[in-house]
Amino acid sequence: MKLSYNSPVILTYSLISVLILFITGITHSSVLYSLFTSPSGALLNPVSIFRLFSHVMGHSNWNHLIANLTMMLLIGPLLEEKYGSYKILELFTITALVTGIINYFLFSTCIHGGSGLVFTLILLSSFANFKSGSIPLTLVLVAVLFLGQEVLNSFKADNISQFAHIAGGLTGSVYGFFRMK
Repeated sequence: MKLSYNSPVILTYSLISVLILFITGITHSSVLYSLFTSPSGALLNPVSIFRLFSHVMGHSNWNHLIANLTMMLLIGPLLEEKYGSYKILELFTITALVTGIINYFLFSTCIHGGSGLVFTLILLSSFANFKSGSIPLTLVLVAVLFLGQEVLNSFKADNISQFAHIAGGLTGSVYGFFRMK
C-alpha cells in the first residue's frame, strides 16, 4: 500500500503553512512573519498585493495552525474530490482576497491564519446536496449556528478576527451557490 497525495490543494496549503510557521519559529524573523499577515500600509505595491493572498498561510502559533488544519484536513479532501482542485484553489484565492481587502479597509489591525478558509469549507460543505430550486435545511442551520456564534464571539476581546470567519463563511456560501451547481 502506498501513500496518495489525494487532495493537492488542501495538502499543499497545509505543508506551506507548516513550513512557514516552522521557519518563522526557528529564525524569529519578523520580516518573514509580516509577509504572511494582511497588508497594513500602501495597498498598491507588490508586497501588499502578495500579502492580500498570503495572510491565510501565516499562523500565530502551533495551536492556531493545528486547529485550522484539523478542520481543513477533515472537510477539505471531500470537497476537493467532489468539486475538483481548481475550484477549491479558486475559492481559497477569492476568500484570501476578500478577507484581506475587507480587513484593510475596515480594521487597523493585521490578520493571519486560515480560519476564514476553514469557515469557507464548512459553509461550502452544506452545498454538497444542493439541488436547483431548493435550499438544504442543513445549510440554513449551519449558517445560523455559525453566524450566531461568530456574532456573539465578536464581543469578546480575544484577538480573533471573527469578521474573517464570517467573511470566509459568506464567501463559501456565495461561491457554492453560484459556482458549485
